[in-house]
Amino acid sequence: MPCSAPVIGPASHGDDGNILLVTLGISIVIENLLLAGFQSDTRSIPTDISFQVVELGPLLLSKARLYGFVGAVVVTVLLWALLAHSDTGKAIRAVAREKLGASLVGIDVKHIFAITFGLGTATLAVAACLFDAVLLCQPACRRRLRAGGLHHRRAGGMGSIPGALMGGLIVGVVESLSGLYLGESLGQIGIFLIFILVLLFRPTGLFGARA
Repeated sequence: MPCSAPVIGPASHGDDGNILLVTLGISIVIENLLLAGFQSDTRSIPTDISFQVVELGPLLLSKARLYGFVGAVVVTVLLWALLAHSDTGKAIRAVAREKLGASLVGIDVKHIFAITFGLGTATLAVAACLFDAVLLCQPACRRRLRAGGLHHRRAGGMGSIPGALMGGLIVGVVESLSGLYLGESLGQIGIFLIFILVLLFRPTGLFGARA
């Protein structure tokens, strides 16, 4: 969180739209520093379960991917419980909906921003650990994850944690099937088709609420 107060806050000038640009610029700087320090070689983290499978009837499931799925579900449930049933979660939702109204009822908006940034960083760290145990990684792999995250949220519904989980499942299955039948290089086609269909017929996402 050290960069949230001295960099993101002042650079955004109170405009939430600028936060995206500021964090994007920071990510580009971090990526190039990592490229300079570690080079662009693709690396992996070998584990005891990397090549183990679990037999589920006629299906063979990668144990690393299965553990990653269970970890993602656990983190999603914990995050949903925090936002739905705690005072901090209620404050986060209030600030996300209306900053001025939240501040008028005594909520420290800057403090909530810091907490939200910390939660986002923590969930990103968990996702990175689960991701690195399954796939190869390099400093530039964030681009694929960023694009995938956007499709997940859009398909499930912006602002909906269950929607994000279901969107991730749908996009992941479609990507795998597209890669199986169309080839790995064309596996992204199915994701973009889902993205287009959601924008056309369900702009708020499967679980998103209408404004």
